Amino acid sequence: MKLKVNLLGVALGALVPASPAAAQTSASAPLPAAASVAAYYATYGSKPIWLRSGYDDPAIGQLTAILQRAPFDGFAQGPQLAAQVQAAVTQARSGNPADIAAAERMLSAAWVSYVQAIRRPTAGMIYAYPVLKPQGTNADEILLTAAAAPSLGDYLVATSAVNSVYRQLRDAAWAEAQASGNFTPDPRLLANLDRARSIPARGKFMLVDSGSQRLTLFENGQPVDSMKIIVGTNELPTPLIASIMYYVTYNPYWHAPDHLVRKTIAPNVLRLGPKYLKSRGYNVIEAWSENPKIVDPATVDWKAAAAGKTHLLVQQDPGPLNSMGNLKFPFPNPEDIYLHDTPNKALFAKELRNLSNGCVRVEDARRLGRWLLGTEPVAPSADPEVRVQLAQGVPIVLTYLTAQVTDGKLSYTDDFYGWDKAPPTQFAASYQAAN
Repeated sequence: MKLKVNLLGVALGALVPASPAAAQTSASAPLPAAASVAAYYATYGSKPIWLRSGYDDPAIGQLTAILQRAPFDGFAQGPQLAAQVQAAVTQARSGNPADIAAAERMLSAAWVSYVQAIRRPTAGMIYAYPVLKPQGTNADEILLTAAAAPSLGDYLVATSAVNSVYRQLRDAAWAEAQASGNFTPDPRLLANLDRARSIPARGKFMLVDSGSQRLTLFENGQPVDSMKIIVGTNELPTPLIASIMYYVTYNPYWHAPDHLVRKTIAPNVLRLGPKYLKSRGYNVIEAWSENPKIVDPATVDWKAAAAGKTHLLVQQDPGPLNSMGNLKFPFPNPEDIYLHDTPNKALFAKELRNLSNGCVRVEDARRLGRWLLGTEPVAPSADPEVRVQLAQGVPIVLTYLTAQVTDGKLSYTDDFYGWDKAPPTQFAASYQAAN
């Protein structure tokens, strides 16, 4: 049966009260989105979204299917809403303008509630810029986009996918649930989907996954390259961060973390004298800055430094011994976390590589630099800290995924950070915890 659009438009525009049967259906599940949806139809509601092509529009079936699967998005009320959507559409077949208007609003409220759920910010994620948070949670924006979509069905599928990583995990879990008949989602899946929620859906970006200890490079939303990485220890985990990389740094300095100054550098100076500092390219400096003032090592109480009673800032010059290697890949974030090269390549042979102080060592810094710059990464000079701007900022997301899909099968790896049980509450220390 095809609807008379003019009749539906009048009903929606006037917000005709629903019939008793339709009112009972709507009242059974009051939605937080209901008020904003009613406001949308009061302002824009002269044209229907869901019933514009009739009661049997495939998009209505797609919405119902998405809601039935929604517990595997962490939206537990999805199946209940799916039943109410079906009941509302059945009631609308009466032709009563009030029932038609109630069904239209019911479908919109269900969809808005679902989209708002899958676009929640990731718990514990540091967003360097507000625009990097999942966007598009305003009811007006959601419904206007749906109304303008050339294909409502395609829009529903694309929106519910979230991104390629999220979709793969969720869909594999849903397929297994259908095969087994167990429709209770694994809490580990939901924790992983929450952390995958902030991955971009399209474009060029970097994905740093501490769970698998891999860096994956994406173009047009699809992976094009991957390499091993070394991430933070359980005590100093690599935090969840969404940021944008704007430049690379050649010949970087390295700033030694406190524990290394205390446990290694200061004892070696006491044992070997100041020549140890010179042999390693170390300098004690007054403050972290572009042009720090160097402190005479003879004036330093190295016994107090070794005992942890004196706090020293030690900077290592660029060179073959520098723990940063030849390339550093910084990006804005309050934890001073970055990616970098390393001269110690042997550690990449380890299966579990949570070995750093929070920052991320990359297996092939030159390959990463080539991908970012679009040309061979050659330092313009031998000067320290030479920064070269990227042609365009590249988004970077640091996350932690213990769920993975292999040949369509979902499995879980070791949760060494323990974040499958609870979101992260602390991060690596806010200093240059380079490795």
